[in-house]
Amino acid sequence: QLQASGGGLVQAGGSLRLSCAASGRTFSPYRVGWFRRPPGKEREFVAAITWSNANRYYADSVKGRFTISRDNAKNAVYLQMNTLKPEDTAVYYCASQMNWRPYESSNDYDNWGRGTLVTVSS
Repeated sequence: QLQASGGGLVQAGGSLRLSCAASGRTFSPYRVGWFRRPPGKEREFVAAITWSNANRYYADSVKGRFTISRDNAKNAVYLQMNTLKPEDTAVYYCASQMNWRPYESSNDYDNWGRGTLVTVSS
């Protein structure tokens, strides 16, 4: 099971750090990704990290502002979000892949956690 946390209300230009924690004794995915669903829109890819070698992937809309990282010992993945914009407002979800698949499509992720709401005010 995955659980996202750390969302909240922040002003434009501010920062938030989201956490994705995996429960259970072992957690060894191939990759963990962050997705978001803005109000009234489809779910979209934000960032992903390969568990073994920490290769990182980002959507163009967040490059240079968001950083994904992982802590193997804590079975956790983080999303540091800086210079937030109102268009970043969304429910953010983390999800995992157990085997290699393309990283951008939510359909290629096996295990999803409950989301956390991020609201960026202008």
